[in-house]
Amino acid sequence: MERPHHKFWPARLPHALRTPETSLWDNLATSARRYPDKAALVFFGHVLSYRDLLAQAERLAARLAALGVQHGDRVVLNMQNCPQLVIAHFAILRANAVVVPVNPMNRAEELKHYIRDPDAKVAITTADLAPELARANDELPQAEQLAHLVVSHFTDCFDPQAPGADMPEAWRPWLLTRHELPTLAHGQAMAWAEAIDNTLPVPELRVGPEDLAVLPYTSGTTGLPKGCMHPHRTIMHNAIAGAAWGNGTVEAVTLLVVPMFHITGMVTVMHTSIWLGSTLVIMPRWDRDLAGRLISQWGVTNWTNIPTMVIDLLASPHFKEYDLSSLGYIGGGGAAMPQAVAQRLLDEFGLRYVEGYGLTETAAPSHSNPPDRPKQQCLGVPYMSCDARVVDPETLKEVAVGEQGEIIICGPMVFNGYWKRPDATAAAFIEFEGKRFFRSGDLGRMDEDGYFFMTDRLKRMINASGFKVWPAEVEALMFRHPAIQEACVIATRDAYRGETVKAVVVIRPSHRGQVTEEQIIEWCRENMAVYKVPRIVQFAETLPKSGSGKVMWRALQEAENSA
Repeated sequence: MERPHHKFWPARLPHALRTPETSLWDNLATSARRYPDKAALVFFGHVLSYRDLLAQAERLAARLAALGVQHGDRVVLNMQNCPQLVIAHFAILRANAVVVPVNPMNRAEELKHYIRDPDAKVAITTADLAPELARANDELPQAEQLAHLVVSHFTDCFDPQAPGADMPEAWRPWLLTRHELPTLAHGQAMAWAEAIDNTLPVPELRVGPEDLAVLPYTSGTTGLPKGCMHPHRTIMHNAIAGAAWGNGTVEAVTLLVVPMFHITGMVTVMHTSIWLGSTLVIMPRWDRDLAGRLISQWGVTNWTNIPTMVIDLLASPHFKEYDLSSLGYIGGGGAAMPQAVAQRLLDEFGLRYVEGYGLTETAAPSHSNPPDRPKQQCLGVPYMSCDARVVDPETLKEVAVGEQGEIIICGPMVFNGYWKRPDATAAAFIEFEGKRFFRSGDLGRMDEDGYFFMTDRLKRMINASGFKVWPAEVEALMFRHPAIQEACVIATRDAYRGETVKAVVVIRPSHRGQVTEEQIIEWCRENMAVYKVPRIVQFAETLPKSGSGKVMWRALQEAENSA
């Protein structure tokens, strides 16, 4: 069926892709066979070839099998970005098991859910996180506890004394400290070096496209996080689609700094690169000057990020020392790229920032801007093989072009459903035009060209005396103020209006002490409809963010409600 955006579709690409009838493991095995000596991973100057990546993943898979991991078992993977995460991810798949990626910022009380809910008996982590994971495990009933914990140090995959082992001084205690192996109340811990130093038989590869591959968890408005069941085929589709959409080749050098526990870093960066046989330059977390040096040193061609990273890099006092000329693709999502920043990238570097949109349930992108015709502050068009519509959230009827409604998504990237939650799965899908569509819970609109724009979350709306205020719109307007670095708009109680608008604002360092809350409010009065103007502005040093870099507006809203 012809859709409005097809007239702007990249001429070089088909509208849909055929997904290989193989497992995700086959992508690594194929790239290692084709390019055995090519750099797969770069980490603080250490280069791991595709041959070595494959060999270590196979040895770890053999160890997992020896520890009792069987077809379909869930294995917790709790790590910051590092080569061991990539090795472990593919080792779990090679052991015919399911990866349960966990945010390394979680504390013990949160970690209990990621052990208990997927019925995990084996976990893989780094030594800095192991004590918290062990504490969470030991506080669970014995029947729900882990049987085995594999623990790595960052230095298991690089030599801090080698040339090129460049890192921020503040990171050295975190990355270089050697920790004692933790103990489990009713299980065993094993060091990474011991785990991969074996001659055990590798199990027969039994998984295919329909087998469960990854179980990432996503939070909703209520209750505990839910596991999203992704088989090999959903991840595979978006991995190969990402390669085609972004003009990826085997010669690509990608800066991997978005977290791999998150669906974007896992799928559109890690899996796409392994599919291509290209090179990943890994950062364990964000540091603007390290990023600048790595882009310059390794000739990075592709960089998927969140807009705050680009804003931070451009603000570095050392920015002029960095060479960004190798970059050919830059894009990301999670938040809108401010128009002024996108324009600077275009004017100074000839780079069109490619924004995209997706959810954990859609294996990252369901929408993306065509790299050769992006629109600024836009979600883009429905991705390869994807059908997306905007419907009235009450009637579920498609709305007219330009009207706001809920975004619904159908395509091979959409997950099977929520783990152990048939009720939530049933509520998340509707039948539309004879097909099964996922309800995103996000409000948006589609323009006459078929490009989608976010307006807000379905649940995130401020009703001020009957006027509906959409916080994302107010935030986008406030970002234009030269003193505002970040803003998050929430509702606060008002005796007269019922609810009114409040903005929590981070002021740019260059403007601190030079602007007041009242001046921000006055500026807003001059730049937006009066009912949208924040009646209250609160300055903050930082805004709370998730591990993937998204502003946690719910945390601010809940704090406001409690107050």
